[in-house]
Amino acid sequence: GLSFSSPFVSELISQSCSNTLSYKSETAFFVANGEDFDIRWFTPKMEIDLAGHPTLAAAYAIFTELQSGPSTVRFNTKRGDVLSVVEQDGVLTMDFPTRAPAPAEGIEEITAALGARPAEFLAARDGFCVFETEAEIHAIEPDMTKLMAFKYLGVIVTAPGDEVDFVSRFFAPNHGIPEDPVTGSAHCELIPYWAERLGKTDFVARQLSARGGEIYCSHL
Repeated sequence: GLSFSSPFVSELISQSCSNTLSYKSETAFFVANGEDFDIRWFTPKMEIDLAGHPTLAAAYAIFTELQSGPSTVRFNTKRGDVLSVVEQDGVLTMDFPTRAPAPAEGIEEITAALGARPAEFLAARDGFCVFETEAEIHAIEPDMTKLMAFKYLGVIVTAPGDEVDFVSRFFAPNHGIPEDPVTGSAHCELIPYWAERLGKTDFVARQLSARGGEIYCSHL
């Protein structure tokens, strides 16, 4: 979902709107700030610090409905990041921060929640579970109640892809998102991990939700 207003509506109203649009994973709220825009994101349950697809949708709305001419739009986030979206020949490219995951404790607990044991358990904003095969990612059927016991915003599961560089899924039941269809912000963690592991900078990735989606990304 999207909301453009000036100034920002209150957090209570923003959260209420996101609850109303609970069939969506996240809702973006953005306002003009000089030549840039301020942006915030809400799930059906809470405000979060980053969301990819609502940012892309906000940029598309700005390019097509609110402004004419500029090929770059910049968003200022509540945590102080500056995100940019560039339009070129009808293609939108987002520049997002890197959040490299690091080894974390809790592999036994995450194994019980996922019903499968990852080869590695790491964490950044999200819990980050690395498996060996794409088939394992397809087969995961998590216990959402157990996942809700974790402190992370969400839990990423990932593995090398059969036909792409890597595959993933993303679960965030604590925040009203049992499984997200495609999660741009998760790739802030996925890209640096796979860049180091595969020794490359350009990737084709696939998110294996029921709806699914392909992501073309680079590690800059």
